[in-house]
Amino acid sequence: MPMSAYRRAGGAAALAGLMALPLAAPVAADDSMVCAQAAYAMGLRYQQQSAEVAALQRQGFALARYRLEDRLEALGEDAAPAIITDLDETVLDNSALLARDMGECHDFTTWDTWKHWEREGEPRLIPGAEAFLDYADEHGVAIYYVSDRYQENEADTIATLEALGLPQVSEDSVMLLGPPKAERRAQVEEGHTLVMQLGDSLHDFSGEFADADLAAQRALVEQNAERFGQDWIVFPNAGYGDWSEAELDAWEAPLETE
Repeated sequence: MPMSAYRRAGGAAALAGLMALPLAAPVAADDSMVCAQAAYAMGLRYQQQSAEVAALQRQGFALARYRLEDRLEALGEDAAPAIITDLDETVLDNSALLARDMGECHDFTTWDTWKHWEREGEPRLIPGAEAFLDYADEHGVAIYYVSDRYQENEADTIATLEALGLPQVSEDSVMLLGPPKAERRAQVEEGHTLVMQLGDSLHDFSGEFADADLAAQRALVEQNAERFGQDWIVFPNAGYGDWSEAELDAWEAPLETE
């Protein structure tokens, strides 16, 4: 699942005022008003269709490979290196579900369509993911897929990952929603040297981010600045996140056009 429990509750409130975004989408009961979920259009277009996001994703995995090479060279022969990667919007592209829901004027941030997607959806791989994970596998690195997808759909998620040709997919390596991600990371670290984590949300990297508000998250990013681009590799996700309810800072000057 793309969001842990603390993030499922909201998402649309602050976006409702952006309904005027250009979008060829269904309309609400009043034909003169586009549905509120049209506010998601710009972010989803960027996430799914922009060449820039595809470039950033490839760039993230290229950087991850360089950093992994460095870490493997620095480890001793007896080390048991491991990486942890999130799934949704890190390895798997689920934007087709989000676009479908938005087109039906349904708020996907309630996550009530997600179980169906886990069972029957066909996500695409994020560009660069397969090559990076194959590289890690070929160099003896244990791969753990730590995701907040539903445990009840574990078999479906495993089948999806296997169909996409990803390495080291098993009931042991796919660790889904149940204990907090911090606890699942600790389980991996019990028998391995954790050399890298990959994700699209900050709580994919540290439990400190999980219950922090946006101001605290920003402060934690500053405190951990040396880790980003090193052993923490972040991928872009403009579809959903804690930031979706944030107020925007606007220029206070009166609007003037020329």
